[in-house]
Amino acid sequence: MTLAPGLFTPDPGPASWHQLLRAQTWIELKLTLRHGEQLLLNLVIPVLLTVVLVTQSFLDLKTTSGLSKVDFLVPGILALAVMSAAFTGLAIATGFERRYGVLKRLGATPLPRWGLLGGKTLAVAVLELIQIAVISGVGVALGWRPHGNPLSVFVLVVCGTAAFAGLGLLMAGTLRAEATLAAANLVWFLLLFAGGIVFPLSSLPGGVADVLGFLPSAALADGLRTVLGEGAGLPVQDVVTLLAWAVVSLGAAARYFRWE
Repeated sequence: MTLAPGLFTPDPGPASWHQLLRAQTWIELKLTLRHGEQLLLNLVIPVLLTVVLVTQSFLDLKTTSGLSKVDFLVPGILALAVMSAAFTGLAIATGFERRYGVLKRLGATPLPRWGLLGGKTLAVAVLELIQIAVISGVGVALGWRPHGNPLSVFVLVVCGTAAFAGLGLLMAGTLRAEATLAAANLVWFLLLFAGGIVFPLSSLPGGVADVLGFLPSAALADGLRTVLGEGAGLPVQDVVTLLAWAVVSLGAAARYFRWE
């Protein structure tokens, strides 16, 4: 017997890959935006740092590039925002999801592993778009005038996101949730002050500055300053540094990540 099409509704069946990805991205983003600590880390603190550091006179920046205070700080805060979303926030959220068995339970659903990781990645990307729009708007209001090619900025942000996300997932997948919380926040603070984000590495001794210059935070911040502050082309060395961190960290995360 042949039944007429559409006789039985709803029509059961597996969702398409883009429906799965869209649904997971939306729930990941919604959970982040509903979380007070995540909003504080990803939006409130970067905006407050931008306003306070640019407007107050207690921070006297002396850089070798000749950039003004606002031209130096705003790209650095944009790098901080990427680090906050792709490393600290992702590591802490994933670490506690792993501890509470959320990842294990999701593994028993029709959602494939690539759908979970893809949803988290796209949620971070959307969050970064919000961060960049808000921080850039505050910077422009404070007198910042960005230069350079937007495509170069896009490449730097994508490479930086991949590097920090790999580090965050590696930490979340190998350490206990409490250790991930402590370590992620500690690394965030250390990189804020010694990672080329707020203070120029040129103010440090030569040997120390050379070593710290290979940190992903320094590569991303310096690359954004080169493009947005100086109007230069794509900084190849910074991109290569970020790609190296991304390859190593994502490879290690794929190898050592424990789902429960």
